[in-house]
Amino acid sequence: MATLEKIRSKGTFLLIVVGLAILAFVIGDFLGSGSTYFQESRNNVAKINGQKIKAMDFMNSIEQMRKVYEMEMGQASLNDEATNQMRESVWETTVRSKIIGDEAKAMGMMVTKNELTDQIVGSHISPYITTRPVFMNQDGVFDRNQLINFLSIIDGEQSAQIPAEELQNWRNYWMFWERMIKENRIEEKYTSLISEAIAVTPLEAKYAFDGGKTSADIVYAMKSYYAIADSTVNVSDSEIKARYNKEKEQFRQEANANIKYVAFDIKPSQEDFDDVESWITKLKDEFASTSDIAGVTNGNSDVTYSGVNLTKDDVDKDFAEFAFSGKKDEVSGPIFVNNTYKMARIVETGISSPDSVKLRNIVLFRQTPDETQALADSIETALLAGSDFAQLAEEHSLAQNARNGGEIGWVRENEVTKEIADKAFYTSTNGYFHVKEGNAIIIFNVEEIGGKADKVKLAVISREVMPSSRTQADIYAEAKKFAVENNTLEKMESAAKEGNLNLRSANNININATRINNVNQAREVVRWAFENKAGTVSDVFECGDKLVVAGINSVHEKGYRSVDDVKSRLMTEIRREKKGDILTEQMKGKTMEELAADNFSTDTVRGVNFNSTYAGSIGNEPVLFAQVASAKEGELSQPIKGNMGAFVYKVISKTESSAPYNEKEEMAMLSERQRYMNSYLIIDALKKAADIEDFRYRYF
Repeated sequence: MATLEKIRSKGTFLLIVVGLAILAFVIGDFLGSGSTYFQESRNNVAKINGQKIKAMDFMNSIEQMRKVYEMEMGQASLNDEATNQMRESVWETTVRSKIIGDEAKAMGMMVTKNELTDQIVGSHISPYITTRPVFMNQDGVFDRNQLINFLSIIDGEQSAQIPAEELQNWRNYWMFWERMIKENRIEEKYTSLISEAIAVTPLEAKYAFDGGKTSADIVYAMKSYYAIADSTVNVSDSEIKARYNKEKEQFRQEANANIKYVAFDIKPSQEDFDDVESWITKLKDEFASTSDIAGVTNGNSDVTYSGVNLTKDDVDKDFAEFAFSGKKDEVSGPIFVNNTYKMARIVETGISSPDSVKLRNIVLFRQTPDETQALADSIETALLAGSDFAQLAEEHSLAQNARNGGEIGWVRENEVTKEIADKAFYTSTNGYFHVKEGNAIIIFNVEEIGGKADKVKLAVISREVMPSSRTQADIYAEAKKFAVENNTLEKMESAAKEGNLNLRSANNININATRINNVNQAREVVRWAFENKAGTVSDVFECGDKLVVAGINSVHEKGYRSVDDVKSRLMTEIRREKKGDILTEQMKGKTMEELAADNFSTDTVRGVNFNSTYAGSIGNEPVLFAQVASAKEGELSQPIKGNMGAFVYKVISKTESSAPYNEKEEMAMLSERQRYMNSYLIIDALKKAADIEDFRYRYF
């Protein structure tokens, strides 16, 4: 009983304890079970009108575009700038596809199968197809037959002869452009429909015609707003706040940050230059005497020695004269050019061979080397018997140029491998030869041979001076010391000034930015800026060829810029209006001559009309242009507050155009001008109306 009584006396306390325990259990269970939800939200790269854009889908789109670029440009890798541009392109395509797709779906708009076929192989083939190098002939012109041949190869019987990975790449390539055609067609239909609803009326056409019908020659007097000192015109905080509230919609902003930073260039020290100069000087004797020229050169040089013959236009320009005037085994250098030390050795002289040859090829690859060899033998036998090379290339070659009959075009010796050069430049016209590359066999035909040219073999050892690890460590130590000792913006500014360092500002940095001013590969700096508070100073960031220490001025969330952020701009606007009031008051009741005597500048401008956007020494003054057409000749205008200053003007003479009004032509001209802008304006309006949440900064 005593125990029960004790429990009863502590009942309220126990209820609280148990209640808290249950609450903790429920919350813990929710967080545990909800971890999938939170993880899922982190897997989205964006939300557009409530639709989630999965990060994996977005990255797959980037990868698909990268492969398309590589296949068309023949490049195996892209630099950072090209990669960033590609990401932006995929983002823009994704946004447009979603916002226009939603609108089109709501309207029941679609691209039919027949429409798509017409855009691909029909009478109205899309520019996405006609501008692809894959479907162009050797003259760079779109060839419909090549398109049909391509489609038959990737989906026909010949596809079995193509390696699976290569075949899939080409199919993905085609799917990419097919999707682009479909999305572009939807956009065209949607913007065309909206454009038709924005029609030019006869009244607008007549108004535009009349605006340019009457032109006037005027004389004006003007004084710039700069003539009045800013310090003499007061602007109150209440005036600034009132102007801000009036123009607030102009100050919408995406999330952005303002920072200051010091960039330390990672560049070679004088010691690095001395080291490379000493190294190449010591190497000269070995380079001059070795019998293994290729081994010594390629073991030490930034450029490869392939042993091919070179014309005077092909050799390193810094050794062109030496190469064709020196003797075999003679060495020139070392010399220092563009941050590089280099020297050259003449390997062979007195060579005469064609300056170039015109080639075509057939690239063969089968499941086994024996099958490939058997096919190559049969094709070479057929060629020797007189079969058509172009036809055999179209039937059997796996290369992209098979659709051009295997055409490669004119090549120089230094543009192909030594194995190919040694055969191509010493084979007679219309001769054949083959080379093996991995498991493939390539059959070549020499179509034409260029004129003879003098050539040499020249080996060049070249070494660019790069910052050594020791130098990089010293630069890093300097940057690290600066970051540690100057952990506030005030200290950064003071230390930069004392150390003669350039403290730079970067304002309105977008949360997805990849560079800051001229600093490339700055993504980590941007990410850091949005993850920390104003006043924070960073550690050292490595950004390409620079080390960066940054300090945060301010970070702004998506929404509206604050009054303080735009105070300077608003103050300038209000001050300019007040200066205009002062100047127009000074001008009232005065003649042109009196204004000139009061240091107002005067000039004459001809051909001003309502439609003018710029006129002579006046510049861009739309308020003045709007009044000229209706002004009377010889009558001095009232003072006008313009963009750059205050004006009065007088019409000297007017000219009426004798061109007759043609309503149909005028409406067509305005419609065309409007149609040109509509596509941009429609997309821009949809973007502004859309609910777009951009989370790319989490991944890139």
